[in-house]
Amino acid sequence: MNTALKALQLKARHQVYTLLSGNNLSKLHGEGYDFSELREYQMGDDIRKINWTITAKLGKPYIKELHANRELSVVVAALMDGSLYFGTDNDKQKKLTETAVLLSYAAQVNGDIFTGIGYTQKETLLTPPTKQLFHVEHFSERLYETPLLGTEIDVEHALKDLFARLHKASLVFILGDFLEKLDLSLLAQKHEVIAVIIRHREEEFPKKLGEVTLRDPKSSEQTDTYFGRKSILRYSARLEENDTRLAEHFARYDIRSVKIFTDEEPLGKLMTLFR
Repeated sequence: MNTALKALQLKARHQVYTLLSGNNLSKLHGEGYDFSELREYQMGDDIRKINWTITAKLGKPYIKELHANRELSVVVAALMDGSLYFGTDNDKQKKLTETAVLLSYAAQVNGDIFTGIGYTQKETLLTPPTKQLFHVEHFSERLYETPLLGTEIDVEHALKDLFARLHKASLVFILGDFLEKLDLSLLAQKHEVIAVIIRHREEEFPKKLGEVTLRDPKSSEQTDTYFGRKSILRYSARLEENDTRLAEHFARYDIRSVKIFTDEEPLGKLMTLFR
């Protein structure tokens, strides 16, 4: 196993076991967290439980049904292609892996059922529902070591595949950089969906580079250009438009989200989701 990956796993395991020790076992998934799912309204149901967003979308009433605390089905789905190949040391892919490791260890310690799915251009990295540490660590190894430069995934196809695979209402973490348009509404109708956005700070706050050769990490095409103030303004405007659209989409379908930069500790950011 890669030495850097092993160090990452040991660090994540220590953080999770320390946080979730004793009476704190439910913290990362929300203390007293009652999992919920959507179902069609039936005669006699409490109308106060109607989810009006989904009702309007589907044209018939749906309610959000709460359950007592129980064993959760926790799914970590990673959207992985060349856009994660950014930074001096492939930082985004490493941070995505670290985040996935934390979530998978938390599920394992809590006694929840963990499913890991990584979508890449060449294959789907699948860890079937499990409580075993071996499968959890094998999943992180595949996320860490899969070559991504020069690859591109069909996000729409990946999300449809994910929906088709998940038969049981689950707590679904979608990991990726969210730099392109995507639709999580179908998943959010049935599951509790959380978007975990992995970004490099220089993606959001680019610097003037002057004359430079830029390489598309998905297609591997190269372009000689001048990257100055005007280029930064155009780029920043497109990124802001993308992120505004994302925020509106998340709000519309009750999807929680958190952004983790590659220079941040993922655990602290994940904890903000459940406070």
